[in-house]
Amino acid sequence: MQRRFQIRKRKMLAQCEVSPQIFDDMIERLDQFAIPYVRHFERKEQRQHAELYLGGLMSDLGRKNAESIAYRSGEERHGLQHFIGSASWDHQPLIEVLVGQVAAEIGEPTGVIVFDPSGFEKQGKDSVGVARQWIGRLGKVDNGQVGIYLGYVSEKEHVLVDTRLCLSQQWAQDRKRREKCGVPKEIRHQTRHELALEMLEAHGHHLPHAWITGDDEMGRVKWFRETLHNRGEQYLFAVPFNTTIRDLDGPRPKHSHVGSGAQPKRKFETVKHWAQNLPEQAWSQITIREGEKGPLKLKMAKRRVVAKTEKRCISTREELLIATRRQEEDGSWKHDYFLSNASAQSSLEELGRVVKAEHRIEDSFKRAKSEAGLADYEVRTWRGWYHHQVLSLIATWFLIQEALRGKKWTPAITVPQIREGLAMILHQTCDGANPDRIVHERKRRLVRNELARFYHWMKRNLLAPLRLQP
Repeated sequence: MQRRFQIRKRKMLAQCEVSPQIFDDMIERLDQFAIPYVRHFERKEQRQHAELYLGGLMSDLGRKNAESIAYRSGEERHGLQHFIGSASWDHQPLIEVLVGQVAAEIGEPTGVIVFDPSGFEKQGKDSVGVARQWIGRLGKVDNGQVGIYLGYVSEKEHVLVDTRLCLSQQWAQDRKRREKCGVPKEIRHQTRHELALEMLEAHGHHLPHAWITGDDEMGRVKWFRETLHNRGEQYLFAVPFNTTIRDLDGPRPKHSHVGSGAQPKRKFETVKHWAQNLPEQAWSQITIREGEKGPLKLKMAKRRVVAKTEKRCISTREELLIATRRQEEDGSWKHDYFLSNASAQSSLEELGRVVKAEHRIEDSFKRAKSEAGLADYEVRTWRGWYHHQVLSLIATWFLIQEALRGKKWTPAITVPQIREGLAMILHQTCDGANPDRIVHERKRRLVRNELARFYHWMKRNLLAPLRLQP
């Protein structure tokens, strides 16, 4: 092994030294963390249930629902199931606390607000909002529920902070099912884009941001982009490969006849066709992040365009088209396309930063689902869906805070390692875990992860980057 790799390996393993301070007094910090949330519950029993449920969401349970959490804690399940599924407590004040904490701790003027729908497969038709609808994660129409989520991304961290459940028109008009699932009378059918704007109205002025972004499901709708533009928001949204555009910067076609007249315009073409015909010199390569498996390098191109993202719906406003491409491990090229109202003079580095933020929200979903049971709910009611979702978002935020704190001593520490350490602490009394064992187990996992990262980079003759220490 070359000396430079030996030195880097030694430094990476040094960053895996787990300080006992990371896990010291973690339960006390969890209790303090919960105070501004549980104070919104009127009854002592509800406050206790909220604390119990938060702890259960961060435990080592395979399925983190009310029944499993109650049994694990030796509690009677009906009380906790009632608290989640039908008790009349308002989740909105808890979201306001969460948004305020996120803004205070990781908020930056260059932050990015991300809107992203996420689907949950569900059988039957009795659970609130279940219908045959587009489930993006599956890439097809299937039976399930869909929530639209608001995420926040800064250079410090990324986290989901709010959500809305989507009700189809058919579901919203079904009085019998509405009553059965407890849907409030004032709730009406709203599109995913209308729900996103509702969350932006509620939280946009609290979360410092320079951009709004989202996937192609959000970006394909013209009126949504125009509404954001009219509100003074700067956006960058993914759009489908079959989006048609007229390139305003490319060479124009020649006159087909002799004589004067207006310069002919370029025809509309799909962004896929447009990108395929770009000359190689039109692409610029930038590195937008140091990924776990190596630096993520993109080739990017941008042009001023007029877009047609919906049938017979041509934008009257100039937008910026951004195309990215990167080579996959099998040698093929992956292309993505984005529309923005940013200035044509915007740097590719800044545009690439926002593209990265749009992708990072997928990591936020993975974290919330794997570490805090976001998708593990077994409730059918309107209240139950929101109660579980919001408490899961809050639990994820606690784990993120603890990981940020832990990096002061152990730069390689991750949210999953924090959650696993906390789960061991919660089980101390019944499995004999002690602080030394918790530190040893976390170090063993971190060493394994960092060695895998080290050798992955070395195969490419690159030095794996060290973890940044706050």
